[in-house]
Amino acid sequence: MSIRKLTKVAPTMADADIAIVRIAPETSFKNKAYEALKEAILKMDIYATPEPVMLDERALSERLGVSRTPIREAIAMLEQDGFVKTVPRRGIMVVRRTKSEIVDMIRAWAALESMAARLITTTASKKDISALRDVFKDFGKDRLPQDHIDEYSRANIAFHQALISLSESPVLVDLTNDLLLHVRGYRQLTIGRTERTAASLPEHLGIIEALEARDTELAEKRARDHTLGLAAYVEAHGQELFG
Repeated sequence: MSIRKLTKVAPTMADADIAIVRIAPETSFKNKAYEALKEAILKMDIYATPEPVMLDERALSERLGVSRTPIREAIAMLEQDGFVKTVPRRGIMVVRRTKSEIVDMIRAWAALESMAARLITTTASKKDISALRDVFKDFGKDRLPQDHIDEYSRANIAFHQALISLSESPVLVDLTNDLLLHVRGYRQLTIGRTERTAASLPEHLGIIEALEARDTELAEKRARDHTLGLAAYVEAHGQELFG
């Protein structure tokens, strides 16, 4: 009598004990809606006027092409993060900070940006540091920043974001992202003031010079002092700026 050779059959996925959780379509939409709304909010200039910035749930649903359920869930996440607040009978309001909170945020940014400057002097390439000058290439004695406020305001914001990015520190990038909405808004408000604009460009160029010289202590100090100057200005004139 012949003996049949038994072969072991590999278990199928259905037989295997694999910890797989069924994918919930709404979860994916919720996260995508959250990321899209957060990015949009971070790009807003919420301090441009004293009027509150309101979001409409129905309009957001139509713009993003999803049902209102993931929009509500995304709004709840943004509210937990402190970006928005649901106001009874009014809707969803983008959160703006008080003057004292803004001053505190700017001081925190100063600390983070000074660390970014320190890291740049030790890790960034000469080419990348020199590229910071290109941000201000359209401004100088023949083209004063105060005569082109909107353009200079954009360059100003781009410069500070570039400093953080050049640090190549994901932690610094994440930390400043949470502050960006508010700090950027006040930078844009103050840059139109003559006394701030006059000092802004020379201070920026001074930071770049220290970075190019790889003078770590000086670059750190100039970056910190520059942003602390904004904090002091907002503390002194915040009510005039925002009411």
